[in-house]
Amino acid sequence: MKGVFNLFDFKQKVNYKTEILSGLTVALALVPEAVAFSLIAGLSPLIGLYAAFVMGLITAVVGGRPGMISGATGAVAVVIAALAKTHGPEYIFATVILAGLIQMLAGVLKLGKFIRLVPQSVMYGFVNGLAIIIFLAQLAQFKTVDAAGVEHWLTGKSLYIMLGFVMLTMLIIWILPKLTKVVPASLTAILVVSALIIGLGIETRTVGDIASIKGGFPPFHIPIVPFSWETLHVIFPYALIVAGVGLIESLLTLNLIDEITETKGRGNKECVAQGLANVTSGFFSGMGGCAMIGQSLINISSGARARLSGIVAAVMLLVFIMFGAGLIEKMPMAALTGLMIMVAMGTFEWASLRTFGKMPLHDVLVIVVVAGVTVLLHNLALAVLIGVIIAALVFAWENAKRIRARKYIDAYGVRHYEIFGPLFFGSITAFNEKFDVLNDPAEVIIDFKESRVVDMSGIEALNRITERYHRAGKQLHLRHLSADCRRLLKNAEEIIDVNIIEDPAYKVATDKT
Repeated sequence: MKGVFNLFDFKQKVNYKTEILSGLTVALALVPEAVAFSLIAGLSPLIGLYAAFVMGLITAVVGGRPGMISGATGAVAVVIAALAKTHGPEYIFATVILAGLIQMLAGVLKLGKFIRLVPQSVMYGFVNGLAIIIFLAQLAQFKTVDAAGVEHWLTGKSLYIMLGFVMLTMLIIWILPKLTKVVPASLTAILVVSALIIGLGIETRTVGDIASIKGGFPPFHIPIVPFSWETLHVIFPYALIVAGVGLIESLLTLNLIDEITETKGRGNKECVAQGLANVTSGFFSGMGGCAMIGQSLINISSGARARLSGIVAAVMLLVFIMFGAGLIEKMPMAALTGLMIMVAMGTFEWASLRTFGKMPLHDVLVIVVVAGVTVLLHNLALAVLIGVIIAALVFAWENAKRIRARKYIDAYGVRHYEIFGPLFFGSITAFNEKFDVLNDPAEVIIDFKESRVVDMSGIEALNRITERYHRAGKQLHLRHLSADCRRLLKNAEEIIDVNIIEDPAYKVATDKT
């Protein structure tokens, strides 16, 4: 069952059976996740389900990464929880719309390319932390609440039933692909375990025990909030964080799927699609969201590679809400728990553990810190930002140590300093230490053939060294400054005193012959 599926500039061969079955599996896994994230945010379960439908459908159709699944996510839920508690769902809808507009602007301005600044060590920490979060979230299914509202771990028969069917689900998902790939292992596991529990009348927790998912088509709804600066003052900080968290999680998920599938997604297009999806979600009573790494990995591991699987997942989720709520609510949580534990195991980058003791210590530190912040704070954007900052500081420190100077005096008695390495804020101290102004001869040449001036700190360093030689009554020449360095110096003349002698146009000496 193969053909060509061409939709919105995307064309590739599609295995329709795989796409449809993968989409159905994802739809089943979306239900408890969307409900759980709604409750985390303090909202009605239907608000999360509507967000999952709208986000999933729009990003599947016009997104930049076929096969990636979007919906209501925990990262967004954590951000908006405080606003939901203080101002209610109407302000959430307005916030999601504004966040979507910010994301669309980021896509139009092509800011998605900055995801390249995220190093591999941060990626490892991100996915490892997320895998741990996915696993820990499943432990809630092994707990129960007594009549007094106190939470306890399951014991006795209830615990054994839950453990047994979770293990059976995991076993099917692990073994079935070794035997056949005709049907997705995840879907098969859910159906087999559900059939056994329902058929044998075994008492265990179901989706319906969490919340009812019965509803209608998402209603179009303009948020009922005052159109004023006060409202903007309230929602803008939340919208900015939601936009940032959503884009970071989506683009990192996109990169991860790119690596798995050995294909290339389009980051800026995904930014626009995520923004459009959030704007639409806000107008259709949804809480908004972003890419879902767990469901995306379920989809990809089931063999889906095209947009069709995401469309099927979104449509089937709506079908469940409108027509199949009674049936889906009977689905045992043991099956979905087993599925998500397998997703967590597949998400974790086990290869990263082999880097310990073999890779630079700072890379290992970044992996651990990013994973730790992700798990402890459930704030993926902050974790990634911290990781990038650590990596950037280490990079700056390492480059600061690389600046060197080869010194010699030529036959004419001229002292030459040949500079190697970049001149920037981190290296100016080492740069200044290279020169012996008092003991140098009357004429000195600093050669930048193997170096370049990177920033204003570098310009100021040149300014100071020329002043030192000038006060000592000695002549200084700067040689082989690149065109961009000369341009940087010229642009800086209006800001600081660029004290570079010789050339009246650039105040930079040309090569001495």
